[in-house]
Amino acid sequence: MPLLSTRLVVQRRPEPVALMQAVTDHLEMHLAAALNQHSFKPLGLATGRTMEPLYRELVHRLMRWPEQRLAHLRRRWRSFNLDEYVGLPSSDPRSFAFYMQSQLGDPLQLPASHLRLPDGMAADPAIEALRYRADLRQAGGIGLQLLGLGGNGHVGFNEPPSAADAACRVVTLQPATRLQNAGAFGGDPAAVPSQAITLGLDDILSADEIHLIVTGAAKAEILRKALLEPCQNAVPASWLQRHPSVHLWVDDAASAHLPSS
Repeated sequence: MPLLSTRLVVQRRPEPVALMQAVTDHLEMHLAAALNQHSFKPLGLATGRTMEPLYRELVHRLMRWPEQRLAHLRRRWRSFNLDEYVGLPSSDPRSFAFYMQSQLGDPLQLPASHLRLPDGMAADPAIEALRYRADLRQAGGIGLQLLGLGGNGHVGFNEPPSAADAACRVVTLQPATRLQNAGAFGGDPAAVPSQAITLGLDDILSADEIHLIVTGAAKAEILRKALLEPCQNAVPASWLQRHPSVHLWVDDAASAHLPSS
C-alpha cells in the first residue's frame, strides 16, 4: 500500500466527538496565540454537517474566556468562508451566510463585517468572485483553513475536474453535490441552487496551514484516493498533497482505507 506523505500530520480518534474535541483544542490555541501577534491573519471557514459540532464546541470554549479577552477576539476576528450559493440572500436559512451567523456570528457576537462570505445575490456573480478574491488578498490571505471533503473529492465547491491553479470563481454544482446538500432543501436535490461562488484551489493552497476534517465510512474511499493516489484534477482534494502544512483530522471509520502508520 502507498504511504501517506511524511509532511501530512495525521490525528486519528475513534469517533467524531473525540475528534472534534481535538480539533477545537488546536483551534482555540491558534486563536489565543493569534491575539498576541501583530497581525491577525484571517481564518478560512467551511460549512456543512461536519463542521457543526466543531463550531458548537468552539463557541462553548470561547464563551468561557475572560470577557476582556473575548472582546479583544471579537475586535480582531477576521474570517473568509469558502463558498456561497448563487441566488440565495444572507437572510435565507439555507444560505451559508445564515449558517455562519447562526453557528458563530450570533453566539460569539462577532461584527457582521468580520465574518466574510461571497454575496450570493450579486448582480454579476463572476465579478463578485473576483472582488471576493481581491478582498481576501488585501486582508493578507488565510492563516488557518478548515476544510471538509465532498463525496466526489471536492473541497470548497471545487468540483472535479479542478486544477491546482483554479481561482475564486462561479461553479456549476454536480448532481452528486446537490444530492449531498439536499438536506437543507427539504431533501430535494432539484431545490439546491445549481451554481455557487467558491474560493479556488489556488486560494486554498495559499493558506499557511490547512486542516482537513473527515468523518464517517462514506468518505473512506475518496479520502484514500485524495491522499494516496497521484494528484489529479479528477480528485480536487488530491492537490492538498502538495501543500507543506496539512493536518488531517480523521475518525476510525473515515481512515479505514489509509495506512495504519
